[in-house]
Amino acid sequence: MNAAILVAAGKGTRMGANVDKLWLEVAGRPVIAHTWQRFDDAKCISEIILVVRDGVQKRFTELAAQFHFQKPFRIVVGGAERQDSVCNGLAALSTETKIVAIQDAARPCTSEALIAATIDAARETGAAVAAQAVTDTIKESGDGKTILRTVDRSKLWSVQTPQTFRVEVIRRALAEVHRRGLILTDDTAACELIGQPVRLVPGGEPNPKVTVPGDLSFIEALLRAS
Repeated sequence: MNAAILVAAGKGTRMGANVDKLWLEVAGRPVIAHTWQRFDDAKCISEIILVVRDGVQKRFTELAAQFHFQKPFRIVVGGAERQDSVCNGLAALSTETKIVAIQDAARPCTSEALIAATIDAARETGAAVAAQAVTDTIKESGDGKTILRTVDRSKLWSVQTPQTFRVEVIRRALAEVHRRGLILTDDTAACELIGQPVRLVPGGEPNPKVTVPGDLSFIEALLRAS
């Protein structure tokens, strides 16, 4: 059995003060509704766990009714850090779940093909992540003002979500994070701590995340074209 955890408990401060990016309307519905729909439609996913901020659970329940999502879902409250929110989501999984796809709730364009590809790779390797090879020239700066050097981009990848794992692998990796008292913003970084290989899974379509206001027009165009 495969499940998805949609991480929707973040603050999204780069979007601006008092703006909850998940509820901004894009292509006729809130961002979170598009993301949820992608996983509700994905045949490779059996259940969905939503990790949200305390106090907004009812709003997510109402959203499910409004858009007639079909798959079983559970809503749990997030933690202080992303890794805590993921742990809360993992604790809510059905005991039959073997593979879990962890998704940024603000990434609404993820294709079913990419979700399935990360699941297949995680089943084989233990961990997998949607990723794109870096194509821009990358510069390093020591002071944020001037260039220090050019970085070799041939080995660089930009990772996205879903980040997909065998359940026992991500639980073991996050336990190590907590043991060391670290704070990570990326689930695959936890796997690096335990020496767990993570398969890179290139996507064939754009898979952007809503982070700043300028992202909205591009994402709207992608959603309307899909």
